[in-house]
Amino acid sequence: MIVRIVVLALVCALPETGEVWSGGMDQQQALIAATERNDRTEVRRLLKEGADVAARDGQGRTALLVATARNHVEIAGLLIEAGSDVNAQDRKQDSPLLLAGASGHLEILKLALKANPDFTIYNRFGGTALIPACERGHVEVVRELLKTKIDVNHVNRLGWTGLLEAIILSDGGPRHQEIVRLLVAAGADVNLADGEGGTPLQHARQKGFRDIAVILEKAGAR
Repeated sequence: MIVRIVVLALVCALPETGEVWSGGMDQQQALIAATERNDRTEVRRLLKEGADVAARDGQGRTALLVATARNHVEIAGLLIEAGSDVNAQDRKQDSPLLLAGASGHLEILKLALKANPDFTIYNRFGGTALIPACERGHVEVVRELLKTKIDVNHVNRLGWTGLLEAIILSDGGPRHQEIVRLLVAAGADVNLADGEGGTPLQHARQKGFRDIAVILEKAGAR
């Protein structure tokens, strides 16, 4: 009997807006939860009702960061259109642009780039979106980023550029060979050494990456 009374009380307390009760979840939390499960209809409804796109979850993530992490492209577009900040960083210092670059989420990256992101916002390693994209072999992401004003020679806290990471942390295969070509064509300094003085060419030779070494040598690497 007590349970039935409690349930009836909750039902009576619901707002008369057609909104489905979400177990005490407020509008902002509901937006992040709907984004997480890729519920585009619910996201549209919540945005229409004025849900705050700047709200964050326990990890400091906005709904847009959640959409980026899950590669929910359509929802990311809705959130950016609604004014979500593509520069907002979570507790790990990821932003939508940084995370899309590192994850290889090309379509979300393109959406973030249209929103004029700040390229001087860096990840927890002090790097740009370009550097982990180079490391992980995300060729099309690298190609897209190199169309922007991003600093191709930015050095992260490890003392590495995108070019160095494309060599030091790669398998030297076709994807990373193409990335090295793209970086060289975009003006990457082929002689910019790491913190210990190791140049891209030295690292390529040390790892036995002959094709990459040839690309670098033709570009004047020493």
